[in-house]
Amino acid sequence: MAEMQVDLVAVERQVWSGTAEFVFARTSVGEIGILPRHEPLIAQLTEAGMVRIDPTDGESVRAAVFGGFLSMDGEKLTILAEEAELGDEIDVSAAQQARDSANEDDAEGRAAKARAEARLAAAGQGSE
Repeated sequence: MAEMQVDLVAVERQVWSGTAEFVFARTSVGEIGILPRHEPLIAQLTEAGMVRIDPTDGESVRAAVFGGFLSMDGEKLTILAEEAELGDEIDVSAAQQARDSANEDDAEGRAAKARAEARLAAAGQGSE
């Protein structure tokens, strides 16, 4: 089975590190799936999105990721985010409340709603 090293790093901490067989992410130009030996690339992450890592052992890891970029060199994928939270770290009720109370009439409200939806997706409570 092919595998790649994956490091998910936020400004404040290393969020996740291990070997994986697949990674899904949302970039500024669309969704991307990355397999081991993927062609080298650098992509900007969306301001609020969900990253799913399918490790070689264990269940999928989901994280809400806010800003940053990813870099693939063929053998190693590095995801550098401004902020990131693992799905099991997310307070689902707070994220639901933030989503429901966001005012979509302005850019700040739309951004707050997108962040809340990314958190919910990472926690397994929203769409992927």
